[in-house]
Amino acid sequence: MQSRMDSPAMIVPDATQALQALGKSLFTSAEKTGIPSRTLFLTYLRASQINGDSVCVELHSRNALAVGESTERLLAVSAWRETQYFNDTERAALALSEAVTRLNDRVDPVPDEIFNEAARHFDGLALATLIAGIATANLWNRLNVSTRQIVTVSASE
Repeated sequence: MQSRMDSPAMIVPDATQALQALGKSLFTSAEKTGIPSRTLFLTYLRASQINGDSVCVELHSRNALAVGESTERLLAVSAWRETQYFNDTERAALALSEAVTRLNDRVDPVPDEIFNEAARHFDGLALATLIAGIATANLWNRLNVSTRQIVTVSASE
């Protein structure tokens, strides 16, 4: 398996640095607003699963494990509605991640019910951080999927 080309983030001047700076600012904001890193990684993982981005699925799974996420919960993310592994705040974040990722699946892509439930669990800055993070994950997914980026880390590492 081979990618079509290098990632556009690596080719476009300063793109990688800009995206890394955005990611850093989102994690800084999450820390200030009390969003656990695990929650961010779960939402990024769910978006990446939906978009079929193996590079980001691998990355976010590894990052989540590194901050203490359990293997059982990671394996259940794609079926989060059917499990009891996730609390109400995480469920609100995962529902928001799915809605923001699947914009074309509904007439009202992010319905009030999903947005308001997320807003019930996250204040304004935290919600903005979560939405911007999900959007950023989707950007990386689109860069990776369109150029068929492949996972370069072995499973044994």
